[in-house]
Amino acid sequence: MTQVFSPSADTWLRLLAGLGAVAVAGVLLVAGGIVRSDYVTGVGVVPRQPVPFSHEHHVGGLGIDCRYCHTSVEVAANAGFPPTHTCMSCHSQIWTGAPMLAPVRESLATDTALRWERVARVPDFVYFDHHVHIAKGVGCVTCHGRVDKMPLLARAEPFQMQWCLDCHRDPAPNLRPSEEVFDMAWSPQGDREALAERLMSENHVQTAHLTDCYTCHR
Repeated sequence: MTQVFSPSADTWLRLLAGLGAVAVAGVLLVAGGIVRSDYVTGVGVVPRQPVPFSHEHHVGGLGIDCRYCHTSVEVAANAGFPPTHTCMSCHSQIWTGAPMLAPVRESLATDTALRWERVARVPDFVYFDHHVHIAKGVGCVTCHGRVDKMPLLARAEPFQMQWCLDCHRDPAPNLRPSEEVFDMAWSPQGDREALAERLMSENHVQTAHLTDCYTCHR
């Protein structure tokens, strides 16, 4: 009988199968790394804005509260962008001729809104409600980072599905007293776990349906 395969054929087959499996695993690992990379998520990226607005100066230096500019954050799904007259409530008195503020003055003169580039953005198929998170005790820092230390605003978190689900499965560590929601520098004192349990109860945070598809996709 004629031997079709050489004695080493089985060894070569096993070797090639093993190399193929390693190659597939490598491709998946690389793809997963790319998807989670800052290049894809946009973490740390500073988009071009019509005016180089500094949260570090206005929030960290001057102590302006988030709600002064983002007026609807406590009552609506969208936090809102500040209208031009909000900017001019100060800059009609100070830095009135600063070249960098020329777009603001032009916006007021022409009654044309400034086109701010959104930094913290979720896809259009995701429903996110700011006022619900604020009411439950989720601090601005949790999603937006220490904006009071950002000369120019950059995305602090990836806003990917896994990141959101991690919080929805266990929101307790991200809760804080309602009076501290807008405090950039707040940190818990005493027993953090006890505080988290108390806030979960006081704010009626129920995790039973927080990971249901309908919660974020409507």
